[in-house]
Amino acid sequence: MNEDFALNNLLNENSLPPEPQLGNVEYKLKIVNPTKQRFEHLVTQLKWRLREGNGEAIYEIGVEDSGILAGLSKRDMTASLQTLEQMAKKLGASTTLLREKQLDNSRSVAEVLVRKIPDDQNNIEIRVAVLGNADAGKSTLLGVLTQGNLDNGRGKARLNMFRHLHEIQSGRTSSISHEILGFNSQGEPINYSSSELITAEEICDRSTKLITFLDLAGHKKYIRTTIQGLSGYSPHHAMLVISSTAGAVGMAHEHLAIAVALNVPFFIVITKIDLTDPANTLQSLESFLKQVGSRRVPLIIKNLDDVITAGANQLTENIVPIFCVSSVSGDGLELLLKFLHVLPPGSSSKEKERLEQELPEFHIDENFRAGAVGQVFGGLLTKGVIIEGAQMQIGPMKNGSFQSVVVKSIHRNRVPCRMVRAGQSAAISLDSYLPNLRNGMVLVSKEHTAHGCLFFQATVSVLFHATAVYPGFQTTVHIGNIRQTAVVIGICSSKCIHTNERDSVLFKFKVHPEYVTVGQRLLFREGASKGIGEITQIFPLTNGDDN
Repeated sequence: MNEDFALNNLLNENSLPPEPQLGNVEYKLKIVNPTKQRFEHLVTQLKWRLREGNGEAIYEIGVEDSGILAGLSKRDMTASLQTLEQMAKKLGASTTLLREKQLDNSRSVAEVLVRKIPDDQNNIEIRVAVLGNADAGKSTLLGVLTQGNLDNGRGKARLNMFRHLHEIQSGRTSSISHEILGFNSQGEPINYSSSELITAEEICDRSTKLITFLDLAGHKKYIRTTIQGLSGYSPHHAMLVISSTAGAVGMAHEHLAIAVALNVPFFIVITKIDLTDPANTLQSLESFLKQVGSRRVPLIIKNLDDVITAGANQLTENIVPIFCVSSVSGDGLELLLKFLHVLPPGSSSKEKERLEQELPEFHIDENFRAGAVGQVFGGLLTKGVIIEGAQMQIGPMKNGSFQSVVVKSIHRNRVPCRMVRAGQSAAISLDSYLPNLRNGMVLVSKEHTAHGCLFFQATVSVLFHATAVYPGFQTTVHIGNIRQTAVVIGICSSKCIHTNERDSVLFKFKVHPEYVTVGQRLLFREGASKGIGEITQIFPLTNGDDN
């Protein structure tokens, strides 16, 4: 389908696409004075749409199932919105009118967000990875969004984002930092300016939706840390920040290519529009997006209608929303905040429930010592549920085995908690000190038959290599939180793999065994060479065999 046609169809003023059978979007022509039986049916339907949207559903009122905008009179619209509010109240959900559009003098259509926090969560949480070239203004933008105060033009807002002295001195992020921004049921932002001395715990408690930003390094020498954040933390969305003064140059191309390779939905924020008109940057972005090979269509966000359209189609269409903002003057920030408020969660409740039923797997991204608490490690729980006091095993050790441990305490968003569920990031401390703990290890249940492996097979595609990949080629491999040098031992159906070619490859980790599973995505790079793939077979170590 022609891209311009697809975009015009999406923004057609007279109709929407036909109502989807699956997903969290529901069309209703009108819901006025339903019978008791009809009302119960509507509530059941809403409950299903909320489950599909992991706690969020979009209702289009005045729209036929075919997508035609029929519209309602003012009286019928008021009654329909009241009925929807009663339906939501029955489920303990809240409603927010996103927009109402007048079709003529007497008829209108409305779009309503219904939100219900899942029973096993404090809020709906979305992870957003923040990418972009060094000096694009990523940390400054996050400082403004999460602290609630504009920048002074000299980098004041970004100081709260830095974790190390050398970051403050250089003004560049070199590590992965986590920042939170909450929204209440009415879509109002909850951040550190909401009241004096507000804590992270209070932000979490007051918010029905919580955005966790992963501020990733932008400089070239920290690219491995950036890839680790994108690969290991499995963000639901990526925010690519581009400076209007520099344009889409440098690592911006690299970061976008990685996001596309890892299949992460993304949107773009152009900063520093108070210094330079973004027209030239916007013009270059169209070719920039096509270079990536993703066939994306840029949508410049100019008003609230654009925000709602972009948010509703962020996971299903080829549209790339583009925001133009200034962290100094505040221009464009309100539209960006509205977009973050309607940004959809990544997976359905069904998928989340399925993952929670599996044996727990916690992938370790960082480890450190924290005063009297002792040894602490952070990461993402990809499967299952972990509670305080749980007997687990951690590894793999150098011989591929796992060591028994007990979970001592759990923290999420800097707040103590009793439990962590699949899809949530957390910090965990154990009852004993482990001198050989390293990033890339996993914490799994005692029932798990877990082994490390040195050899694994993967189907890979070479995105670029100056000549070709031959057996003996050494490269840095990223698999989730794992980052280690691996050697190509053999290639299945040819002697080598050239750029844009695909083949099955046998790898061997060079230093120590890792815990990997069939189906995991991998990304490898060495200098300018890079490729992506998927693990198809593993060869676990047993009985301490490391040959």
